[in-house]
Amino acid sequence: MVSKSLRKQVIEEAGQCCEYCHNQQRFSTGLFSIEHILPTVKGGTDRRENLAFSCPACNAHKFTKTKGLDPLTRQMTDLFNPRLQIWEEHFTWNDDFTEIIGLTPTGRVTVKSLNMNRSETVNLRKVLYQFGEHPPK
Repeated sequence: MVSKSLRKQVIEEAGQCCEYCHNQQRFSTGLFSIEHILPTVKGGTDRRENLAFSCPACNAHKFTKTKGLDPLTRQMTDLFNPRLQIWEEHFTWNDDFTEIIGLTPTGRVTVKSLNMNRSETVNLRKVLYQFGEHPPK
């Protein structure tokens, strides 16, 4: 079980944003979760290096996945690990900052597997961008 202090640390380090799709908790109607990067059913622990802050949709789509099929190379590839990898090396925003583009096999697999460009999320990003609230700083 994740302690309250560790939970707070994970949230603060994530800047209160999903560490996968960068949705901001303050604009969400759902509760964000402390997610196990390597699921406990696959041997993951409750240690800091295995925990990420995740929006409800990314958490639900990820579930116990750790790999996916890269839509470009058709190779099985690990999902993005926010503790070991840098977001900007695997992802970028499209020109109007509404969609996330995978730059690497890991990025493409994660975008696809977690459905990071869900229509409701893209719509929210459009509105937030117009008000200068997206992308998060």
